[in-house]
Amino acid sequence: MTEEKAYYSKLLLFGEYSVMCDSMGLTIPLKMFTAQWRFLPTPPRRGEAIDSNSELTRFYTFLAGLNEKGELLADLNLDRLEAEIKQGLYFDSAIPQGFGVGSSGALCAAVYERYAVDAVYISPGNENMLIGLKKQLAQMESFFHGVSSGLDPLLCYLQQPLLIKNKHEIGFANMPDELHFNDFSVFLINTGVTGKTGPLVNRFFDQCRQHHFYSRFVNELIPANNHCIEAIVNRDTTSLFKNLALLSRFFIGHFAPMIPELYRPAWQNGLDTGDYYLKLCGSGGGGFLLGFTRNLNAVNRYFNASGVEVIHL
Repeated sequence: MTEEKAYYSKLLLFGEYSVMCDSMGLTIPLKMFTAQWRFLPTPPRRGEAIDSNSELTRFYTFLAGLNEKGELLADLNLDRLEAEIKQGLYFDSAIPQGFGVGSSGALCAAVYERYAVDAVYISPGNENMLIGLKKQLAQMESFFHGVSSGLDPLLCYLQQPLLIKNKHEIGFANMPDELHFNDFSVFLINTGVTGKTGPLVNRFFDQCRQHHFYSRFVNELIPANNHCIEAIVNRDTTSLFKNLALLSRFFIGHFAPMIPELYRPAWQNGLDTGDYYLKLCGSGGGGFLLGFTRNLNAVNRYFNASGVEVIHL
């Protein structure tokens, strides 16, 4: 087997939960974590590889079930997938699972690219095809989370920054190669806890049934989210940090269960000092926290004093 393509993890800079309510979103490739196809040796020597092969079997069963009912949106060569799974195919992934950086999205993207009968390749100028592809990938990823927007596998497949304008309009984003410009930096904090996407998404939908929460979500969080995206695309750090403060405060006020308890003081410290602002990375509950700062030295001092690693992007 020739050297396989590497699939990157993803980073949803803005849009957690809000994209489900038709907000804007901004997602970029995160190249520090990768995954690629491999085949098991005989006999297999890695437990992770055997687990991955078993998971692929379950994923195949899910896809085949949809196909039998005529509901599978993507046209996949499932016979080839089944045969290669039996030959020992597995997904050799260094993307942390349950950390909000697209481990299941990368797998869905890889399955689509390898087994689609006529894989869609999209370049700037034919973005109108993105929505249809997103729906196919969302259905595939629903195996892992119950509900999926399709954004993670779409980003992992295209490996280019994407700007989500609304549910019906997606395009390629004009983003700087490095997320450091003016006095602005982005970082990750590893909570060391694995998050579970499905239950948290269900909790969010339950919250949305409460008029008071949903009204504030639509009228406060979504505008702040959209202004953050506009600001970062336009490299306007003044507007960015003004709206990051609103976003971060809303999350700790209304999504506290999705923030690991040990990190809520650090979250609040950022709001109190203005040295940095934290937000969820993925659905929350653990994994990474995403941070933004104009004072990286202050960030390093605060977290290093607590023995917490700051991962610079």
